[in-house]
Amino acid sequence: MAGTSSAIVAGLTAAALATIGYLGHRAAVTVPAELRPPAPGTAAAVHKALRDRNHPAALPARSGTGERVVYALDDDRVWLVEESGEVRRTFGVSPSTVDPEPGTYRVTSRSGTVTGSDGVPVEHVVRFASVEGTAIGFSAAVDGSAPQLDPEELTGGIRETRADGAAMWRFAGIGRKVVVVR
Repeated sequence: MAGTSSAIVAGLTAAALATIGYLGHRAAVTVPAELRPPAPGTAAAVHKALRDRNHPAALPARSGTGERVVYALDDDRVWLVEESGEVRRTFGVSPSTVDPEPGTYRVTSRSGTVTGSDGVPVEHVVRFASVEGTAIGFSAAVDGSAPQLDPEELTGGIRETRADGAAMWRFAGIGRKVVVVR
């Protein structure tokens, strides 16, 4: 009798697992790919920033660990994050016309003062990426102005206020991790 009930339980378990597998497959087939969440472990899943809509300045979930700069493309916001995960500073930025892909980068170069690709004198330039020859980095206009973006002109300067630029300069030395999220 015990062998029979074990066989029944095993049969029911197998049937349940097969049904769950089939329904999962059907759901994946009938839901358009763009509406499905990213597969766990993929780059899209790792870098898709979940936002706390009640606290828009809150650090995005899945934005990495350790000491880092986090740049959210969709929110035009930056976070300077301590090793402990505590946010040292967060601020809005003016985006460039060229965006880096979501991912993890490192600060590759810095310049105290230069002329930006839009012809405006900038300071505290912290570069971390390049897209088809356009250098991408954070900077502050010396005159405090916001950029006048021409969508036809390829620029990589993500503009900060002078105070935020000074904070970025102190925080983001060569090699500092920069995590870009949507």
